[in-house]
Amino acid sequence: MEAAGKWLEDALLVGLFVALTLLVVAQIVLRNIGSAGFLWGDGLVRVMVLWIALLGAVAASRDQKHIAIDLARRLLPPSFWRPLSIIAAAFTATVCGFLSYYSWIFVRDSRAFGDTLLGDWPAWLFQLILPVGFALMSYRYALDCLRRIAGVTR
Repeated sequence: MEAAGKWLEDALLVGLFVALTLLVVAQIVLRNIGSAGFLWGDGLVRVMVLWIALLGAVAASRDQKHIAIDLARRLLPPSFWRPLSIIAAAFTATVCGFLSYYSWIFVRDSRAFGDTLLGDWPAWLFQLILPVGFALMSYRYALDCLRRIAGVTR
């Protein structure tokens, strides 16, 4: 199950990145050659960048490849590293949980107000990546915290 989830995340990331690249190149070519472009192109590029950023953050949390400032490892003795890593994972899980909750409120309100993007598409469909992405990251960091408490590392 975990392998299927990893494959799906990676496939979504690669697919979105390829589609984004093709769309941007098409927009540039159409604007330079024909003085035209897709009316919805710029809006879709912004949405795709948002999705790629959140999916990339989810993948980074999965593989422990997120950006980290390891000042503690340079300044403190190794006996402090494990407790600090537990605190950091718990803090990150909590922050991502709050971000998921408040982004869900944002999406819910966007749906209630009937916001639209790219013409007449409901904006909340494109914004769903926010609560889902942050919830996945919160879940992963909570699991990481529990693993660290139990002394199990990947």
